[in-house]
Amino acid sequence: MHTERLYFTDSALLEFDAAVLDIRPVDDSFHVVLDRTAFYPTGGGQPHDTGTLDGLQVIDVSETDEGTILHVVNNAAGLAVGNRLHGLVDADRRRDHLQQHSGQHILSQSFLEACGAETRSFHLGSVSSTIDIALDSPADEHMRAAEERANRIVFENRPMRVHLVDEDEAARLPLRKESAVQGMIRVIEVEDFDWSPCGGTHANRTGEIGLITIKSFERAKRLTRVEFLCGGRALRDYRLANRTALSVAKMLSVEREESAEAVARLVQEGKSQRKRIRELTEITARVEAAELLASANSVNGFKLVTAVFDQRDVEEMRLLAHRLIEGEAAVALLGSKEPGMARLVFARSASIDINMGQLLSAACATLGGKGGGKPDLAQGGGPNVDKVDDAIKIAVSGLTN
Repeated sequence: MHTERLYFTDSALLEFDAAVLDIRPVDDSFHVVLDRTAFYPTGGGQPHDTGTLDGLQVIDVSETDEGTILHVVNNAAGLAVGNRLHGLVDADRRRDHLQQHSGQHILSQSFLEACGAETRSFHLGSVSSTIDIALDSPADEHMRAAEERANRIVFENRPMRVHLVDEDEAARLPLRKESAVQGMIRVIEVEDFDWSPCGGTHANRTGEIGLITIKSFERAKRLTRVEFLCGGRALRDYRLANRTALSVAKMLSVEREESAEAVARLVQEGKSQRKRIRELTEITARVEAAELLASANSVNGFKLVTAVFDQRDVEEMRLLAHRLIEGEAAVALLGSKEPGMARLVFARSASIDINMGQLLSAACATLGGKGGGKPDLAQGGGPNVDKVDDAIKIAVSGLTN
């Protein structure tokens, strides 16, 4: 059954009447076939329309290999073969898809003019759209040049026309790409700018597309993937970006245009402060290690240092452990109590033949957790915070027995 595509000649058509040719139960839904439809089926990189058929929600629209368009509804109450019904296409979804697809045509031709990059594929997503273009070394100037050209075409509000031609007529047109369709071919013209075979929904004039913005680009499988937004999507993205920029500017007490520079200063200041903190932490670790070693007991020819801290960062404990064992022969058994988690770091000097990993495993079992590491340095932990002191005692017992 062949369905007449009303959107082929008029993408602005949102309401229509049609006859029901078939109703096919499929799982928990019904596929309704009409003699004519304004509903666009998924295809050509563009998602399907939604809407209603006599009030029944159309949740999907697809096309068979034979050209039959299937309207998927959850129930077919009140529908019967031969009946006429009223179809209503969701206007917001249609407008959104129309803007993105029309914008893609203009952007693709703009890339061709700006840097000779042909479009290899197009995908219209629910949030943003992408085209893959034949560009080996993408640069920001390529994006800006194509974006500038595309928006100039939009602002000039040029007519966009639909042409239904045969293969001979199509061969005489300056098509941007070859048609994959045989027989009658639908061609979309942007006046004095672009001719492209396409079956999707399109604007009547370029001004309907609204702003075209390139959001990002990246190399992808020897092509360049360009993410772009048109019309309402571009407006929503601007609002989000502007709201974010204003919030950042307010926190930094600067104007919006000065926020990037202010953030860069903060990042540099942060790097300098982190470097200074690392230097001070190193100094503190050496002093603390010296104090702990001075008060530590000697066991079997080495100094045994045990300590339990409140919320001590594990990296700080590792640093302290290194400072404890780098001079005289020593073993460091260090613990930290954090909300919901206990941490352990065990270390020994190179001259001592004791496996810290094995010692730590037994201690971590007491904490209800696990850990591991090398014979000279191991770390781990567990949720039994109140057992940290017991875990250290177990490790001491393993050293002295």
